[in-house]
Parts: sequence; C-alpha cells; structure tokens
Amino acid sequence: MSLKRINTVLAIAVVLFTFYLGVSFLLSPETQAPGFGLPSWPSGDGGGFLVVKGNRENAMGLAMGILLVTGHRRALGQVLLMVAVAPFSDMITVLAHHGSTSAAFGIHGLTSALIATTGLLILRETGKARKVPESAAVPEAVVPVPAAHSV
Repeated sequence: MSLKRINTVLAIAVVLFTFYLGVSFLLSPETQAPGFGLPSWPSGDGGGFLVVKGNRENAMGLAMGILLVTGHRRALGQVLLMVAVAPFSDMITVLAHHGSTSAAFGIHGLTSALIATTGLLILRETGKARKVPESAAVPEAVVPVPAAHSV
C-alpha cells in the first residue's frame, strides 16, 4: 500500500471521527460529557459550552474534509497540524482542572498525536512529490554559437 493511500485512510478516519464527536456533542452532550475527563461539569445554562465544543469539532471537520475532497493535500497536512492543537489544548485543560489524568493523556493526548502524525505524513508525502530526481533533471540549455562573420 502506498504512502499516499495510507495517509488518505488516516485523514478520512480523522475527519469522520471529528464529525462523530461534533454531532455527538450537539445531539446528546450529556452522554458525551463524562468521557471528556473533567471532574465536574457546568450546571444550569453552562451546558451550552458543550454545544460550543460540538460546533468547534464540526468546523474543524469541514475544513479538513473540504481539503481532502478537493485534493489540496499540502494544505490538508498543514491544517491537520493546526487541528492537533485542539485536543492538545483539551488535554492541558483537563490536567489544569484536576481532571482524569488517564483521560487527558489517553484520549486527548493520543488524539492530538494521531492527528499531528497524520499531518506530518501528508506533508512528507507532498514534500517528496515536489522534489525532482536528478536523473529527471532538464539538461542545461544549449547556448547557440554565433555565426562566423563574413569579412
């Protein structure tokens, strides 16, 4: 299996999982909230913050999905690296608020690492495509010799 195919499968998995999280937090935030890793959740109207998380996930999924579908692979790799910041930030948030260490590292940390690795693999793949092998290099241009002047 080629590197491009593996990268595409990984990118599709990231996009689909991102949409799954986004839709889950929008449709049933109360069932998704406990798995996030924080020790307590907002009460009353504070649950709206869970909808914000769902919207964030869906926006990131759309950005990655559009780049994947349109074939902008280098931009996709760069966006994947940017998107990896979100679960990394979630990990830091869970740790800073004395949440579950296993959820912080096991869910958010691993997710961030997977997304960043996928982005780096795609950037590596697209970087290789830009390089021209030496054997395929265009020969130097031939400089025309001026015609002899008649005297």
